[in-house]
Formats: sequence, structure tokens, C-alpha cells
Amino acid sequence: MALSWKTRRRLSLVLLLVWLPIYVVVAVSLLGTIDRLPRGLELVVYVVLGIGWALPFRAVFRGVGRAAPDTGGRDKKDPGAPGS
Repeated sequence: MALSWKTRRRLSLVLLLVWLPIYVVVAVSLLGTIDRLPRGLELVVYVVLGIGWALPFRAVFRGVGRAAPDTGGRDKKDPGAPGS
């Protein structure tokens, strides 16, 4: 079942505003329980965690930054668009 553009846009906002802060707190808390890692390994772990959270949600984020498909290529809320 494919999600509509509007649904993906709303879901992406929920993911960014709710899921991401929770994920960051949990990840940092879990890494805080481990003894200090070597700096290089710690950097790798944080980079992997920083990228890894978004990989399952690629389909949700794909295309939500573009204009709505039903507006003919321009955003309805763009005051600078011709014909606004």
C-alpha cells in the first residue's frame, strides 16, 4: 500500500519531531552505560547511529521536500509563485 504525498509529509514531521529526539536520548543513554570507547570507535558508532535511524524511513522521506504533485510543480503556499 503506497502512502499519499500528504500522508508521507505528515508522517515525516512526526518522525522528525517525535521519533528522532526519543531515538537520540535512548542512543546516548545506552552509549553512556558503556565504558569510554576509543575516540575513533566512538566516532564510528555515532556516525552509524546518526545515519542508521533514517534508513528504515527512506520511503517516507523520499519526495516530501518537493512541491505537492497536484499543484502542477509549484507549492500552493509559495507567495512568489506566478498566479498566486
